[in-house]
Amino acid sequence: MRDFMAVAKALADENRVRVLLALSNGELCVCQLVEMLGLAPSTVSKHMAILKQARLVDSRKEGRWMFYHLSGEDAPVEAQEATALVCRLLMDDSEVRTDAKRLKQILKMDRDELCRKQNRC
Repeated sequence: MRDFMAVAKALADENRVRVLLALSNGELCVCQLVEMLGLAPSTVSKHMAILKQARLVDSRKEGRWMFYHLSGEDAPVEAQEATALVCRLLMDDSEVRTDAKRLKQILKMDRDELCRKQNRC
């Protein structure tokens, strides 16, 4: 029950769902997520902590960058199934398509420059 409740809480926010969908295409740096969501770095960090606590995402640090990716097979079944359901139900949503287009542009940006712009490094 605890795993389910953590997942339900994590999915109760539109921005966290947007992050999950963005991560379905691969790993992203927190600076890239900040740029995509248009939120303050501290707000994105709070969202990521909730997603991580629910074991929907994992992270790794590389130098000054923090990267996030969807959790793997070691995640609770509730997290795995919730992620699959969210992706299946929302992949054709207009806001998700807009985020995907924006993310394509963001991935072309220099990460150092993006990070400096957000005062993250």
